[in-house]
Amino acid sequence: MIAVPQRIGEIQKNNAQTVSPRIAILRQKIDNEDYLNEAIQRIAQVLSNEILELPHGGSYHERQYKGWK
Repeated sequence: MIAVPQRIGEIQKNNAQTVSPRIAILRQKIDNEDYLNEAIQRIAQVLSNEILELPHGGSYHERQYKGWK
């Protein structure tokens, strides 16, 4: 087990008072398991598209685009 110094807790309390509302909303969201699962899925999709050198829309978008021609 890793020991965490007490000072870190104090720093976090001080930072909590100066956190922007957007950060506070994000902290609430990441406590939600469904949100985390969707975020992880999206990150995996983006990384996969980058590795496969697909456009930003992914393979579905690519199929749709070819159909338009």
